[in-house]
Amino acid sequence: MSVAMPRTATRGVVYVHSTPKALCPHIIWALEGVLGAGVTVQWTEQPAAPGLVRTELSWAAESGTGARLASALRGWEHLRYEVTEEPSPGCDGSRWSHTPRLGIHHTWTSANGDAVVNEDRLREVVVLSQGSPEAMREMIEELLGLEWDDELEPFRYAGDGAPVRWLHQVG
Repeated sequence: MSVAMPRTATRGVVYVHSTPKALCPHIIWALEGVLGAGVTVQWTEQPAAPGLVRTELSWAAESGTGARLASALRGWEHLRYEVTEEPSPGCDGSRWSHTPRLGIHHTWTSANGDAVVNEDRLREVVVLSQGSPEAMREMIEELLGLEWDDELEPFRYAGDGAPVRWLHQVG
């Protein structure tokens, strides 16, 4: 006997902070492959990196789509992006941040967007830091993704006021 489990719906945003124009069609194909629908976005110049472009896409689909989107974009050189997924019943919110230099970082997020660190990870920091406040600070900053935030912040700021498109997956 099988039991059909209801799918939990959520939404999020894909922020492509910067990419070479040549990657744009590949990014669109990757997004469409995950979302199962055609995607149309408006690419605009990225003032923080002349010669590169940026875009944003809001999406609505089942929980876990954010992880699939982040994975689909992972690995391309010169691509900076973030994917967010809002919390939904039974699922935490998440943010995936990627830079060419640092790779990908995942952070759980609360309903208001704050980074959340689970208790087991905090316990590990306490043990590994061996009482060193400096080591503890560095490990907590890594858990929170501070280095990714520092690297992406100029690209986020440059995108203020950019248009956002909504895409809803049906079915």
